Amino acid sequence: MSTYFMRYAAALLAFCPLSAHAAAPRCAGWTTGWASAQMEADRNDAGIESRLHDATVRQTVRLTAAGPAIRLRLSNLTGTRPLVISDVRIALADAMGAARIRAGSDKVASFGGRSQVTIPAGADYWSDPIPTAVAAGTVLAVSFYLPDGPDRATSHPGAHATAYIAPGDRSADVELNGAAVEHWYNLAGVDVQGCGRVIVAFGDSITDGHGSTTNADNRWPDVLAKRLPASSGLSVINQGIGGNRILLDGIGQNALARLDRDLLSQSGARYLIVLEGINDLGTLTRDHPVPQAEHDALVASLENGFRQIVARAHDHGIKAVAGTILPDAGSDYYHPDAANEADRQALNQWIRASGTFDAVVDFDAALRDPSHIDRLLPLYDSGDHLHPSPAGYMAMGNLIPLSLFNE
Repeated sequence: MSTYFMRYAAALLAFCPLSAHAAAPRCAGWTTGWASAQMEADRNDAGIESRLHDATVRQTVRLTAAGPAIRLRLSNLTGTRPLVISDVRIALADAMGAARIRAGSDKVASFGGRSQVTIPAGADYWSDPIPTAVAAGTVLAVSFYLPDGPDRATSHPGAHATAYIAPGDRSADVELNGAAVEHWYNLAGVDVQGCGRVIVAFGDSITDGHGSTTNADNRWPDVLAKRLPASSGLSVINQGIGGNRILLDGIGQNALARLDRDLLSQSGARYLIVLEGINDLGTLTRDHPVPQAEHDALVASLENGFRQIVARAHDHGIKAVAGTILPDAGSDYYHPDAANEADRQALNQWIRASGTFDAVVDFDAALRDPSHIDRLLPLYDSGDHLHPSPAGYMAMGNLIPLSLFNE
């Protein structure tokens, strides 16, 4: 080996020290205090594009971070043409799902000093900083006017929170009397000024909160957020999508395709809790049985998918925590058999024992019925034998050790 090459290699090592994963990113001055994974409107929201023409949208979100100012992240992810949004306002709301804002709390958001923004197709757009002090737990109302409406609506169908759509530009109304819907539209995130640390809950409908209570914020990431000490500098955001899969698109892009947007681009992201895989396992045989070789290949592919997620998280200084996959025997949606259960058991054992993750939270062990380990405990079952009940989500949120998020 030449002397030049040895010096070059030594220099590389000096600048790129070897470690379990990359050093934590430096603070950019913002912390994500709320977010939702954006996707195309679902089939239950048919005709939404026409309803959003010449319309005002008001939606509420609960922040999990505190600071002296905020900024909004608006999205035109699924649009194929530019989207004009104007008269964007934020205000305090008394409760999740409230159509009424607190008098005197209304503030106008700007974009490069202007009250209107045109978001390119497929893009997100940040507002200018809005000076308004918020605390963790603040319920923020975000209202905006869509003059023309989208060609393809960008939304989050699993909001489990009431939003309102009213005709015309009525963003300044103290009470917006409009049609009630349970979706979020074009609102991808709210950042709070400051250098906090963000826990990103990344998963499918069990993270998104199917079976939780509308406007109650009782999904497992909500439960975790309420446990965090105010002095910790920690916040939690929910990036679940109902029906999401690791390997293939379904409802929303597959986990690997959306990782950059929904995890790596989140301001202050330091921790990942990933709970995915049940939809990959279930869809394999939802329509018909398959040979054992296909079961084995799927489990191996899912393991590699998880390795990709962890590697990319580590490259950005993010600690990767996995949740084990919950049982689903009795589900009418997937009607799993013994082969499906064997796949779940094999993948869970790999999650627990492979050493791929920095830590593991054993949701499966905590929520399964000890007498029938392929089933959810009845107390924790929403009734569909696939999604937890509010009591199940409470158990999940309380199971996660806060020591995982120490510096």
